[in-house]
Amino acid sequence: MEIDPVAYGVLTAKVENLEKKIDKMEEQLEKLVGLANQSKGGFWAGMVIVSAVSSAIGFLTHYFGSK
Repeated sequence: MEIDPVAYGVLTAKVENLEKKIDKMEEQLEKLVGLANQSKGGFWAGMVIVSAVSSAIGFLTHYFGSK
């Protein structure tokens, strides 16, 4: 069985092109995961703030409402 050098060269070029695309996809995926983690932290910070504000309002309402 003989290997066609032209077909081999085309195949090698395609593999190299796919490797470059995969590298780009990995970089973009890492950035996306980083953004998702940032937004998750922002979400929990927001939940803490809303919880604290609602607790304060509930306390003040109960404190001044009972007098």
